[in-house]
Amino acid sequence: MENRSTAKMTKAILEKHGFRLKKSLGQNFLLDDHILKKIVALADITPDDGVIEIGPGAGALTQYLAEAAGKVVGLEIDRRLDPVLKEVLADCNNVEILFQDVLETDITELIAHHFHDALRVMVVANLPYYATTPILMKLLSANAPIDRIVVMIQKEVAERLEAEPGNKSYGSLSVAVQYTADVRLLTTVPASVFIPKPNVDSAVVRLDLLKEKRVSVRDEAFFFKVVRAAFAQRRKTLLNNLLHNLVGRDRKEETIRCLEQLGIDPGRRGETLSIEEFARLSDGLLELL
Repeated sequence: MENRSTAKMTKAILEKHGFRLKKSLGQNFLLDDHILKKIVALADITPDDGVIEIGPGAGALTQYLAEAAGKVVGLEIDRRLDPVLKEVLADCNNVEILFQDVLETDITELIAHHFHDALRVMVVANLPYYATTPILMKLLSANAPIDRIVVMIQKEVAERLEAEPGNKSYGSLSVAVQYTADVRLLTTVPASVFIPKPNVDSAVVRLDLLKEKRVSVRDEAFFFKVVRAAFAQRRKTLLNNLLHNLVGRDRKEETIRCLEQLGIDPGRRGETLSIEEFARLSDGLLELL
């Protein structure tokens, strides 16, 4: 298969089809062959695996995924890329491109329809910066049979995903992702390998989804409400954040009593709490409310 992912060839194909990148869609195409190969290697894909690629763009990564996986399904929001992808992926018989928004896609149904024979299903993608968090939360909350997610995202966001309690990057996104998956930041990627060049560096992260959630909670929706409330204003204490953003300021004494019974100092800040402590706090506050 002729590889068409070099910067020179990709630019030529885009120009041939009169394609212009849209900033509103976060289109920064990755063109470095070394990094493309590295992403696929880090995902540890086999011919028995099915891969969902979100935003295949000009098909640079898609070609390498097709060589490694049994089947690849690309979800692309920009229909203008249809002729580009048809040309670039002409020799890839195991690739199907669906022109639809991942945020409006039933992931479980997609997997059941396209990957019923796959040993594992992975998501591998260069995600648009503007939609990174909603896409990740969509994938992690879908309860779909996804085994692994390997994505290129903004370096700052990658650091937030793997941050531990007490780290300045630790926040509600850290808790939400680590609740569902083991997180590893695998490698950083300079802005210079994209067209157009973004303003920040990127990183590749791997999320291995857990068979069971990291902690058990009585009400998952309420657990995330507690987490969001605890991080609402980082400079405020846990008690103040809970009073102002969840339980109400008139429940101060009851909230203090609840925290003390759980062995959690009301004067701590949300960023110091582990996922296990958030689980205890969530179940305790559920009794209070």
